[in-house]
Amino acid sequence: MTDLPQYAHAVKPQYTVAHNPSFTVGQRVDATEDGKTWIEGEKAGWKVVDTAAVEPLVQYQLMISGIVPRPVAFVSSIGEDGVENLAPFSWFNMVTHNPPVISISVASNPTTKTGLKDTAANIKATKGFVVNIISETFVENANFSCIDAPTEVSEWPLTGLTKVPSDVVKPPRVKESAFSMECELFQTVDIIHPETKKHTTTLVLGLVKRIHVRNDTLNERGNVDITKLRPISRNGDISYARVGDSFRIPRPAWSVEGEKIGEFLKGVAESGKL
Repeated sequence: MTDLPQYAHAVKPQYTVAHNPSFTVGQRVDATEDGKTWIEGEKAGWKVVDTAAVEPLVQYQLMISGIVPRPVAFVSSIGEDGVENLAPFSWFNMVTHNPPVISISVASNPTTKTGLKDTAANIKATKGFVVNIISETFVENANFSCIDAPTEVSEWPLTGLTKVPSDVVKPPRVKESAFSMECELFQTVDIIHPETKKHTTTLVLGLVKRIHVRNDTLNERGNVDITKLRPISRNGDISYARVGDSFRIPRPAWSVEGEKIGEFLKGVAESGKL
């Protein structure tokens, strides 16, 4: 990877206006020059994949490169034997805010006694874990925890990151993370392949009990400012991504747009295109 350009440290994320701020109800994508170019791309045709007819690795590589960017859960857990584990997972997201529940999907590991990766085995056994958000400044540290270390080896000292005691769960949180969530196990779901009947994945649902957020990442409303948190995400293969410019698009309201929409739909109906 020595032929890649250097990391642009001077580039910082910012908030901008939307891609097409002049958008009006019903406007076609090709109404803009960029939109025309995008639509033209369809002339290259489509690749259609029958997931039942290809190897799992093929669909894995295609899915992780197409479902992007993915947020990363940097998970701290502890096994029944007391070994502390630290590992990142990009099959992660928020499920609901009430109750506050997050999800992590952990692929199985047939080489272990339990058939599980350490994180899933630890969470099932000890019922607590911490999800830390990774920022640009320590992504290399976090990435080193991906190493295929033996179960009895903790990744913590290998990463150079700092442990901080949690309030309500046993695993520590990462001090360098500006946003961490202490979680209790809410539910696990074993994903069973419908044809092979093999357990391929464990879906972990965690009930968030504490949120730790650094004050210097908050905006004036007390919410996280993404330009200050500077979180990373995962793309395909070994690629990470940082937050670029975030454009703001107001959510449409019927009370504001309803009359205009009615006129638009009337025109569509009269033209016979509805």
